[in-house]
Amino acid sequence: MAKNVLSKFRIRKGKVFEAPLENAFGRLVTPFEEFIHRQSSSGLLLMACAVLAMIIANSPWQEWYKHLLHLPVSYNFGDWSLSMTFHHWINDGLMAIFFLLVGLELKREFLVGELSELKHAVLPVMAAIGGMVVPAFIFFLLNGGTPSERGWGIPMATDIAFAVGCIAILGNRVPRAVVTFLVALAIVDDLGAIIVIAVWYTESVNTTALIAACALVGVLWLLKVAGVRRAAGYIFVGILLWYALYVTGVHATLAGVITAMAIPARPKYDPVAFSTFVKDIIRSFDRCFRPGDKIIANDALRARVTALDNGIHLVQSPLQRMETRLHTPVAFIVVPIFALANAGLPIDSFTSTEAVFNPLTLGVICGLVFGKLIGIVGATWIGWKMGWGELPKSATFHHIIGVAFLGGIGFTMSIFIAELAFEGELEMLVQAKAGVLLASIIAGFSGFMILRRAPIEESLQTDKGEADKGEAEH
Repeated sequence: MAKNVLSKFRIRKGKVFEAPLENAFGRLVTPFEEFIHRQSSSGLLLMACAVLAMIIANSPWQEWYKHLLHLPVSYNFGDWSLSMTFHHWINDGLMAIFFLLVGLELKREFLVGELSELKHAVLPVMAAIGGMVVPAFIFFLLNGGTPSERGWGIPMATDIAFAVGCIAILGNRVPRAVVTFLVALAIVDDLGAIIVIAVWYTESVNTTALIAACALVGVLWLLKVAGVRRAAGYIFVGILLWYALYVTGVHATLAGVITAMAIPARPKYDPVAFSTFVKDIIRSFDRCFRPGDKIIANDALRARVTALDNGIHLVQSPLQRMETRLHTPVAFIVVPIFALANAGLPIDSFTSTEAVFNPLTLGVICGLVFGKLIGIVGATWIGWKMGWGELPKSATFHHIIGVAFLGGIGFTMSIFIAELAFEGELEMLVQAKAGVLLASIIAGFSGFMILRRAPIEESLQTDKGEADKGEAEH
């Protein structure tokens, strides 16, 4: 529809250089639509990488795969040295970028997104809390008092890319408000996982490094108060904070979330000021233009284009720009590499009775599949019955049940927590990962089938018919 709206105002004058990899001024999409598109594509790529990792781990290349993951990678600067295996660089270093994006999404949602209004936020927040508490409780019932009880945080997480990928395949069969509900739920879920990692999966703390980390957090907030809008300053301090947290013993990836919280969310120009600025620049541009002029040869035109470019960047907040820029590398590089490095399991992890029907694997499966279902649906029903919040527009509890099952896809964050919980315990780590993969398959398939059979509201059909009619007219 946005493309059709744009076509009404397009002035077909002048020359446009067409290149297959460039797409400018041709398609208007909202940030949420762009987010959903990238998460959907990322979910499919994530699935492919997980399958590829499984194939490699059960092929003649498995020794090469293990050798690559345990290959030491070092950075040296004089007497200073930082050395970790390639696997740890992925989980502790590369995933910090993932957590930076998660932090930016959290901040945006609470400031201007679905979670910024109480009436819209109550049910997703309650659903997320129920979807964390009940799975952890079920896991603890099966593993309490055993060495594997440390993995209670594994079934609490939801993988937003996989979940959104499943729901996006259904297209217009699922109301947009339901997708928004799922995204808000998953983001609150991520916040819960971050708190769990910070508080319960930190072994010991280096006090000196902790003081240095606190000082760097203070520097981040000073940058914000001083009005620094360039991302480079925050990223530099964030890297130092990552190292300080690594030395501290607190999981270093949390540096990404802390850095995100300091990124300014207020733009320099409001819409009225920006509109005035752009109109002034365009009028000035037109006055300087002469037939046959080229921007590369006309300094006056080039100066105005540069001013316009700077203004376009300043009308968006640093938080918004950074989030937009990070979505693609995180969705298509960081998370797929994490999947390749962590999803490779021996096939007998799924085929033998002992491998599946042990308390650890069963705890993860039951927590993610049944715990998420009971927790999300139950908490949503209580909040709705008590009148604390409203169901998503055009949604029924049929949709909420489908969303609850999709919430049981815990791939990325669940495997990440498993790596923390069972570091050095290979057998339990394999059992936990097997539970995550099996639960994700069961929950994803169940959620997809339930939403596929969900009733399509008349309002949805009407909107779709009007959209199709509008496209036919144009």
